[in-house]
Amino acid sequence: MATPLVRYAAPGNHATAQWGVLFDRRIAPLSGAYATTADVVRHGQVEARALRAAQATVSLDEVSLLSPITTNQQFLCQGINYGSHVRESGIDPASIPFNTFFTKASSSLAGPFDDVVRPAHVQLLDYEIELGLVMGRDLSEAVDVRADRLHEVLAGVTIVNDVSARDVQLPQVQFYKGKSYRSFGPTGPVLLLLEPHEWARWPDLHMRLSVNGQVRQDSLCRDMIHPPHKTISEFSALQNLQAGDLIATGTPAGCAARAPGKLSMWVARHFLSESTKWRLFIKGGRRNPLYLQPNDVMTLSIRTDDGALDLGQQRNKVTTA
Repeated sequence: MATPLVRYAAPGNHATAQWGVLFDRRIAPLSGAYATTADVVRHGQVEARALRAAQATVSLDEVSLLSPITTNQQFLCQGINYGSHVRESGIDPASIPFNTFFTKASSSLAGPFDDVVRPAHVQLLDYEIELGLVMGRDLSEAVDVRADRLHEVLAGVTIVNDVSARDVQLPQVQFYKGKSYRSFGPTGPVLLLLEPHEWARWPDLHMRLSVNGQVRQDSLCRDMIHPPHKTISEFSALQNLQAGDLIATGTPAGCAARAPGKLSMWVARHFLSESTKWRLFIKGGRRNPLYLQPNDVMTLSIRTDDGALDLGQQRNKVTTA
């Protein structure tokens, strides 16, 4: 059975952070002291899996849940990895057979119930629900991961909201910059440690994101173009990976950002300067009611429809700097 690991602290005092296993509204604390996600993944999994509900002595109402990914870890990402999102962006999935990678600053990590702060200069703030893969061990050389051996390299999964400033990301062609402002990476509430046989169910995970109660994104993870085993294999050929590192695997259709029609794109490409094209993009975006505004509340969940695997629910309010 999957183990819902949480990182928590006394309200307002993150220095007291510790780890435990969530049982309904109570937490069973781990006895070990684990400063980072890497530490708990490397040394705390056996104890976490052994804890039982009778040992859950901490009320969820008395603590704050923190991001289960600590800021020392790498925050790696995939782009255009869902067929529905690719088509929504005006692209034929068959025309992009390659895997698209980028990174977010680890300082953008935020807790599952923290506010998302929109910088004063950002007007087109967007949301992206994503399945986060959490590394289970270090990889310092290229590996060829088999689809049925994910448990050998991954520890578990978590919810990620890849919050994005589209008026920075797209006009400046700056994925890192447009997605790395502080608070732009809510994760959690749980790091769901999976048993070996449970990894086969990742395609059944059902992602839902709503804003102010209105469903915006609703998709199964099976819509991924590049599945986890291929992604881990390719990343390992590029760089070192450490236990506890986070890989956000892309988002499905339903984001606020929309590709213009084919005629508009043809006109922009042939008759407009770059500066004019992006000025019109931002002007049009201001009229799009789907972009996030102050006091909007995003609610995210990922679970199998039968409830066997449940990553919990994330809830974040948008505020301004």
